[in-house]
Amino acid sequence: MVNIAMLYKTGHYINLKNISFDQSEDKMVLNKTTGNFFYDPWVIKDEYKGTVWQEILESLPLPQGEARLIRMKPGTTYMAHSDIDDRWHLNLQGEESYLIDLDNLDMHKLEKDGYWYRMDAGKKHVASNFGSIDRVQLVVRQLLTETVETDLVTVTITPRNETHDYRFQFDKYVSPWLNRANKKGIMKDFAHNGSKVTFKIVFSELENLKLTSDFEIITS
Repeated sequence: MVNIAMLYKTGHYINLKNISFDQSEDKMVLNKTTGNFFYDPWVIKDEYKGTVWQEILESLPLPQGEARLIRMKPGTTYMAHSDIDDRWHLNLQGEESYLIDLDNLDMHKLEKDGYWYRMDAGKKHVASNFGSIDRVQLVVRQLLTETVETDLVTVTITPRNETHDYRFQFDKYVSPWLNRANKKGIMKDFAHNGSKVTFKIVFSELENLKLTSDFEIITS
């Protein structure tokens, strides 16, 4: 399913009134993988068992992917990008902070209301903190699904030259397509190694992938 809105409110709720936290790092991973980074369930790290973080993560359905506590300083933003995997977002702190859908020029203000929000990360987006305090969010990856199709081709995509903006170009052309392919259930075995990505996909879907001359694609 491809969502019309980039971000929408779910029914998953946790009472944040009495929850306090002390996180100084910009990013803190709360769990660990049981196997493949993108496909296998993640479980909470031993040091966070019995803490408020376990309580919060248990307010989401299983299975879950990587869970990161992300802090953004006031007046900062990310580079425009998209992702292969969708996300769950829980806002813990902030004022005048937004997730911005650049495909539709739509701004989503982030509220500390205790509700998890589901994000279609295949849309080109940025996170921005226009406020005077740190924005803190818990962001959980949704696991990728493996296709049951058997007539697949193995694809490798690499940049011809690792220029300063190759990740920007990859996210502009490839990541949205990969996100849609995962939702359509026609891909499996996605992996990345530095700037190289590999995956298996239904062959006919490749005609919908529009690459610039900045990238090389190899099929086998």
